[in-house]
Amino acid sequence: MTTTIGFSDTDKSTSAVLQDVIDSMYDEHVTLRQILERMGESGLLLLCGLLSLPFLVPVSIPGVSTVFGAGIVLIGIAITFNRLPWLPEKVADRKLERARLVPVLERGLKILRKFDRYVRPRLPGLTAGAVVNRFNGLVLTAAGVLLMMPLSFIPFSNTLPGVAILLLSTGISQRDGVVVAVGHLMVLLTLVYFAGLAYGAFAAGQSLNLLG
Repeated sequence: MTTTIGFSDTDKSTSAVLQDVIDSMYDEHVTLRQILERMGESGLLLLCGLLSLPFLVPVSIPGVSTVFGAGIVLIGIAITFNRLPWLPEKVADRKLERARLVPVLERGLKILRKFDRYVRPRLPGLTAGAVVNRFNGLVLTAAGVLLMMPLSFIPFSNTLPGVAILLLSTGISQRDGVVVAVGHLMVLLTLVYFAGLAYGAFAAGQSLNLLG
């Protein structure tokens, strides 16, 4: 599944995009491929933000970060290369019942509308244009890789990249450069934190060698 989705700058909120998708569902069944094509970049980023939510606590459930992080990495790569993420055909083309799907989407729509008041298009230099979109996609991919690292037993090792992913996905989808900038800062903070953990482990190993 490698359909080009033509990411472009938009003044529509994520909730408005989701409303358009709901309104476009006329048939009795709809496929995941159709939903992603209709939602485009905003839909992918919405999914990315949802995947980050379980990690907004100091310690996450072991193993979940690897699976969800992989999904975020796929979305980040898709945004970087301006394409829908790869999915098996059986998953992408599986028919979903409209009657069951729409109520779920409408509940999510109510939540999204509550966040619309807090984000708005700002600092377009950090969100507008193909080159910037691809750079932000790479940073989002990097944050997903950091989330995948098997360090869930260490406090904040999942929280920091999780917050970065939520900020980046929200900021990119809403063209809010301020939120994107804070997301980039969180990725840097995560790298510094992981570097500190690595240095601490190395120093502890050296101390043990000296004592031995």
